[in-house]
Amino acid sequence: QVQLLESGGGLVQPGGSLRLSCAASGSIFSINTMAWFRQAPGKQRALVAAITSGGNTNYVDSVKGRFTISRDNAKNTVYLQMNSLKPDDTAGYYCKMILQPQNSDPWINYWGQGTQVTVSS
Repeated sequence: QVQLLESGGGLVQPGGSLRLSCAASGSIFSINTMAWFRQAPGKQRALVAAITSGGNTNYVDSVKGRFTISRDNAKNTVYLQMNSLKPDDTAGYYCKMILQPQNSDPWINYWGQGTQVTVSS
């Protein structure tokens, strides 16, 4: 059974930084794209950043230049370095991985349970 476990959320002042981590565990043959989404109260969950198995990245415009997504394939882990945080970044942050548990499986979406990021003075 594959599980994704996020960590690193918390309360930070505007202009501060946080680093989120999401580690996948269990039976994993291969991981394709890793991504971070966020969901604020009353809003839909939306993509923040994604990174492919080849290292290509993409970001939502509102975080470009402030957030950096990276991955450690040996650890099945994805990171989100968040700098210059703003109150509008406040949300629950969720990681998603597209992976194959076994080499005969199709690609499957897995989600973490979420970690709260609150930016406030």
